[in-house]
Amino acid sequence: MRSLPAISRRRFGATVAATVAAAAAPALLHAESSSSVTAATGPPRKLRKAVKWGMIEGEAPPLAKFGLCKELGYDGMELISPGQPPIDELRAASAETGMPIHGVVNERHWQVRLSAPDQATRDAATAILEQAIRDSHAMGGHTVLLVPGVVNEEATHDEVWKRSIVEIKKTLPIAATLGVRVLIENVWNGFCETPEQLRDYLDEIDSPWVGSYYDIGNAQKFAPSEKWIRTLGSRIVKLDVKDWGVTAGFCKIGDGEVNWPAVREALAEINYSGWCTAEVAGGGRERLADISRRMDAALLS
Repeated sequence: MRSLPAISRRRFGATVAATVAAAAAPALLHAESSSSVTAATGPPRKLRKAVKWGMIEGEAPPLAKFGLCKELGYDGMELISPGQPPIDELRAASAETGMPIHGVVNERHWQVRLSAPDQATRDAATAILEQAIRDSHAMGGHTVLLVPGVVNEEATHDEVWKRSIVEIKKTLPIAATLGVRVLIENVWNGFCETPEQLRDYLDEIDSPWVGSYYDIGNAQKFAPSEKWIRTLGSRIVKLDVKDWGVTAGFCKIGDGEVNWPAVREALAEINYSGWCTAEVAGGGRERLADISRRMDAALLS
């Protein structure tokens, strides 16, 4: 296994091509670029709309689910690991419909935590993360969404910070080899509940292979989403799209307290270009169509 290239996240735009295999680099730069890469390479800002695999109701085969989502206006799909359908079926469905799998969600990060007090559990969590990196690459994806731990009776904020960084860094050689980035999602786990904390956490890791999977709705509880966006800036690689309000709780996109015009303005300021993936209650055709329309109104109008 190759060791992680000795480059910082902030130098990623200038050096990524030299650290990823030649075949993987174009896809990484064009589909998964952070705003710093976008600014350096100069393509027009574009938001690509995706849906998470678990939101699609029913037991239809991958091809039918991909076809439905394409028909409803989605540009791509985010899968899961572990527990995904056979990868060859997913790749075939992606190829036939022209809908890329842009990454995967680590399905076990809440149950098997990088922040656990015992090393055996942390080792297991690290192995799960490494497998998710491999699975994402095998599906044609370029990222893994990760919750790095939970602040609770087993782990203080400082312990989650330190333990998770140690374990994440163990996965970076394989991440660099395969061209897959580990993206930290901001969730209600008691960890990094201000944009400044999350910024500093990512900066302490200081790797081009680790960034922010910024969840617009999750952040709204703690500070206006547009403030998070401006603070995190080019650290944001992908967006989860949902809404939240003090009274409404998690609700349909557009029905909460997220100031969507302000969010669009902040994203434009940091020149964000990339994937916007819905993370809300799913359903069948009618529900998925409504989500697609709401995403258009919130972010793409």
